[in-house]
Amino acid sequence: MRDTTDDAATGDSDPVVKRDDEIDYEAVDAADGLRKGVLLGESDGAPHFAMRRFELAAGAAVPRHTNAVEHEQYVLAGEYVVGIGEEEHVVGPGDALLIPAGVEHWYRNESEEPGAFICAVPNGDDEIELVE
Repeated sequence: MRDTTDDAATGDSDPVVKRDDEIDYEAVDAADGLRKGVLLGESDGAPHFAMRRFELAAGAAVPRHTNAVEHEQYVLAGEYVVGIGEEEHVVGPGDALLIPAGVEHWYRNESEEPGAFICAVPNGDDEIELVE
């Protein structure tokens, strides 16, 4: 892979094709049954945004939390509940969500099928704070 150190500052980047078998998935500490894979990010030369894929296992839940940056999400598979602020929404494939920075949100997969979604966030620190 090439050195992308100066690309983010200048806005210059080269095209990237990243194959499915090159994406590493890891468990997310904040929730049992949630896995994340970074599809494209700063290390790939993406100057502004990271695109990630999350998998939410059947029966899994992600606790109420906030993030320091906005999240744009697109549901790929499954049907699950997303709480945003004080409202809950059942979402499924083809649905898109905007979760502004600092807004409380959570996830609950009550189905017997796994859910999956794409999440795009601005590059940089994304401080997560669990809400008790």
